[in-house]
Amino acid sequence: MKAVWLFLSLIAPVVVFAKSSFITVNGYDVEYEMAGKGKHVLFLEAGGAAGLSDWDPIFDSLSINSRVIRYSRVGNGKSEQVRKNYSSEEYAEEARLVLEALNIKSPVVYVAHSYGAYIARCFAATYPEWVSGLMLIEPASEHDVDIMRKIDLEKAEIEIAQVKLDDLKNGMSNQYLDFWAKRPLPDYPEIPDIPVTVVASIKKYDNPPLLFFTDEAREMWGELHSKWASAFPQGKAVLTEKSYHFPQNDEPDMIIQEVNALLERIKH
Repeated sequence: MKAVWLFLSLIAPVVVFAKSSFITVNGYDVEYEMAGKGKHVLFLEAGGAAGLSDWDPIFDSLSINSRVIRYSRVGNGKSEQVRKNYSSEEYAEEARLVLEALNIKSPVVYVAHSYGAYIARCFAATYPEWVSGLMLIEPASEHDVDIMRKIDLEKAEIEIAQVKLDDLKNGMSNQYLDFWAKRPLPDYPEIPDIPVTVVASIKKYDNPPLLFFTDEAREMWGELHSKWASAFPQGKAVLTEKSYHFPQNDEPDMIIQEVNALLERIKH
């Protein structure tokens, strides 16, 4: 639900764009930044409607010991602005093209936030040879609307319909095909047996704007992602009560620690 994540973006700290470069992917100019060096390559996928600045609080720290790449998907950040509906599968393909254009030869550790998790899951299942580890931070899920419906079906349908209308008003709705098609995303074993970490917030809201942010929904959200991570042989769930939807802003040290812990679990 793009409008939900757009709402969450409004409560995040204001960040500025880093100095970035551009490559051409599928005929579009794509903004990216690459820094650092090390054994591992970290590939950072931003949340819905976000650019590479989604990672400002942790980018420099991550690049101390690893090669780190962040980019803005087409239509976001300073990448070329287009009016087109994208699916996560299409975005995953363009992510692969970004890596190829940057001459990346080794598998990456895919770190994704929010809607970016849709893309990361599709990428890991479609291009398993490209991924050595997966970290999903506050991942959007195809089951998000199910949580709302389980709490109050009638109210949920009203809120979901309004979110959909708000989403369409934005013109180009990059997440529309995913959030409303309700098709299942890849899980284990479609995603290979690699180290996986999921970071999910269960922090309570004083004034929940939607059913999705009520106390009951927060508990269900934590249970959902704990169960999802535990399905992976090398899965790990981290539940936080100190952040809302942007742990990389609110708890950067924790995210850096979890990324480093994930790297230690990767065998090559």
